[in-house]
Amino acid sequence: MARQWRIEYPNALYHVLSRGNGGQDIYRSDDDRHLFLSLLEDLSERFNIDIYAYVLMDNHYHLLLKTKNANLSKAMQWFGTTYTRKFNLNNHTSGHLFQGRFKSMIVENDAYLLRLSCYIHRNPLKAGMVKRLSDYPWSSYRFYAYKKKLPEWLNTRLILNQLSGKDKHRVYRIKVHQYSEEKDSLLDDIKHGLIYGSDKFVASIKKRFLGNKQEAELPQHNRMYRDIDAKKLLRSAAAFLNFDLKAFGNSKKPRLENKDNRDMLVYLLKQTGRFSNQEIGNFFGLTYSAISRIANQFKDRMAEDKRLAAGFAKLYSNIKV
Repeated sequence: MARQWRIEYPNALYHVLSRGNGGQDIYRSDDDRHLFLSLLEDLSERFNIDIYAYVLMDNHYHLLLKTKNANLSKAMQWFGTTYTRKFNLNNHTSGHLFQGRFKSMIVENDAYLLRLSCYIHRNPLKAGMVKRLSDYPWSSYRFYAYKKKLPEWLNTRLILNQLSGKDKHRVYRIKVHQYSEEKDSLLDDIKHGLIYGSDKFVASIKKRFLGNKQEAELPQHNRMYRDIDAKKLLRSAAAFLNFDLKAFGNSKKPRLENKDNRDMLVYLLKQTGRFSNQEIGNFFGLTYSAISRIANQFKDRMAEDKRLAAGFAKLYSNIKV
């Protein structure tokens, strides 16, 4: 069974999230939410972890944190098991609460942490749970945006200190509301489904943790192990499709006969999990938002067009990704 590759080292920054088993809610009452937050305090103290931001949604949660020791797996296993046991006891239920193992992405530095905090704090607004973020009580947003008295276990300094101006809380409010304009550039900058960061940071992670062989149960490890030369992949794919890449080059509006080929290549690069939208866009002279749109539209088209889906499946199986 495939599992997530855990990379742990002292003072590592993470974006952690977990969903309810089968999409079920992981909170049934405000008592459950208070329990969750009290366990975050215990997590911080017990495992020497700095917690920077959080949001509690109905069927999942997001955390931004730093492990001062290399102990993320141990800490989150304790957290998930303890919350599940107490949740089941309080609600007279039994069985698994969370959907498999928690997910974690490594965060390169404080700048990514700031942008991620904007993303997770906007979740209730995006989900239509509130009309104003200030109305949602189950996230750390109000501590950042309105200088509410924060719990001792929540560290807002690292993120707020990146902002300029006398009133950093007001600046943060503005940044969160402007974030919707740049969210694609952040979410599509996840490398190997595992890392928020630059190519240089990815290279440093590979050097420290990759090893010299593939691991059967770790698809993220193997994607990074194989790595991919995008230009070489594009040349091979174009040759397989029997068309000339230069036929459309950097054209944003290729001829109809070339559009399917271009869109298929865009989707192919997206499926590798190796490249950001910006990097893919650079090959085609397109913006990262255009790449997002093309990939999503191509995926939807394949669901309705068996010929197109079969063509992509044949390409994917014949190109070493």
